[in-house]
Amino acid sequence: MMRLFLAALYTALALGANAALAEGATGDVVSDAAGLREGDMKKLQLHDSPIDLPAAELVTLDDTPASLEDYRGKWVVLNFWATWCAPCRAEMPSLDRLQLAMPDIAVVPVATGRNEPVAISRFYAEAAITSLPILRDPKSALSSRMGVMALPVTVILNPEGQEVARLIGDAEWDSVTAQSVLSALMAGH
Repeated sequence: MMRLFLAALYTALALGANAALAEGATGDVVSDAAGLREGDMKKLQLHDSPIDLPAAELVTLDDTPASLEDYRGKWVVLNFWATWCAPCRAEMPSLDRLQLAMPDIAVVPVATGRNEPVAISRFYAEAAITSLPILRDPKSALSSRMGVMALPVTVILNPEGQEVARLIGDAEWDSVTAQSVLSALMAGH
């Protein structure tokens, strides 16, 4: 019963948040990319102006400090996920394939909250994830500051490290549509 309640709450939050973000989307690049959205990408909300990211410390699997600043200068597909999140787990192989299909972008998953390093490693091995880094936000500092209320959430960052789009929920990130939308965003920058 509790799982059903949590699933309903997750769905309500995801739908409500995407609708709220949709109201602010306008602009030429946004219009170009927006016109390409089909299927899962209809959930992608494009912002009318870039949003600066809050500062936050991330760590690698072995607790070495890491930062999103390492990806400055590249387009980034930043994915917030957790080992216990079924939609996150289902989505991760498509993110891995996206990285292989579009090597000019950085696909950066961030395990948010309580995710044991052993569980992350086991999942990467089981799902045959080979192209993606392992970053963690163990205290959910970054995800909280960015308003991530449910998982998964994927945020598109421009080369300046600013948020230009957000998708709440899972998606097939290696689809032709997703790649077309990402390419349109990159071309308009």
